Amino acid sequence: MSDTMKFENLKPLLVELRGESVLLDSDVAQIYGVETRDINKAVTNNPDKFPAGYVIELSKPEKSELVENFHRFNKLKHSTVNPKAFPEKGLYMLATILKSPQAVQATLAIIETFAKIRHLSRSIQELSIVKDKADQKALMQRSGELIAGIFDDDLQTSDSETSIELNFAVLKFKHTIKKKKK
Repeated sequence: MSDTMKFENLKPLLVELRGESVLLDSDVAQIYGVETRDINKAVTNNPDKFPAGYVIELSKPEKSELVENFHRFNKLKHSTVNPKAFPEKGLYMLATILKSPQAVQATLAIIETFAKIRHLSRSIQELSIVKDKADQKALMQRSGELIAGIFDDDLQTSDSETSIELNFAVLKFKHTIKKKKK
């Protein structure tokens, strides 16, 4: 997974807009290795692929609020164009249009991560209904491996442990990852 696609690098780029976590077109361009104009051109040239909810054009007040609250958006201050914002489903659609090698890698990384999250969700649901202790232990192990696969890409490699603890309504889940220096 490229450095840009790691969760901890994407999280600061996310903006809450109209009740959704979104990425602005300029950030998407950086992630996918293209120019912002390429992002906007893809949306303009493929209106049928971006129905309501797949792309959001910011209003002037929303743009002004971003500029006021986030120093990194100062470049938008004098722009006559309102930026576009992409929720998760818009990012997927955009990735099917953009052809840069980086866009392909970004799409694969997104799909793999969300597949792991869905699998983890199924394992956790199973844990809430399985009564056999051996089956529970196997599910806990599988869930731990999935969590490690989602978050483990950039954990520091040293003689240490990293504990990930998730607290769900029906159970508390703790997984410890031990890594040794290579």
